[in-house]
Amino acid sequence: MAEFSSVAPGDHLTYMRCALSLAKKAPPKPTNFCVGAVLVDEAANKVMSTGYTMELPGNTHAEQCCLTKTEESGLWKTGAAAQKLVLYTTMEPCNKRASGNNPCTEMILKTRENATGGIKVVYVGVTEPEKFVGANIGRVKLEEAGVAYVYVPGLEDEILEVATAGHKDP
Repeated sequence: MAEFSSVAPGDHLTYMRCALSLAKKAPPKPTNFCVGAVLVDEAANKVMSTGYTMELPGNTHAEQCCLTKTEESGLWKTGAAAQKLVLYTTMEPCNKRASGNNPCTEMILKTRENATGGIKVVYVGVTEPEKFVGANIGRVKLEEAGVAYVYVPGLEDEILEVATAGHKDP
């Protein structure tokens, strides 16, 4: 994760650009969005994990990949999760999965159950288009659970272009 080591603390746009660079690695398909995610220990300004759509086997979302890799590394067991963890994701975390997998919103909230801290803020580049599962209430669920939801403006057009790569025009 050395490619992210020069990001200034609190530089949300640069972290979102990092997430966007990951989204570009996702295989474009007509049945998913290409999304990137970066988990950051904000207190230490250190990237803990990254992920992108379909990075791991199965129909995996970016946040799911990022959090699965974090779990596999043992972060949640070491107490490091008590730090101020924040998640940057190019698209609003899903609240419903057509595939039957756990929604990303639930996975984010689970980080707060398994440790004394977990993810405290989710920074988002765009809201999820209503293409696959209709209106997404991920933001509402996160905020109701005490997770701050912060929109990071400036990359919307590029994020949507990458996210919908492989989609057929109507």
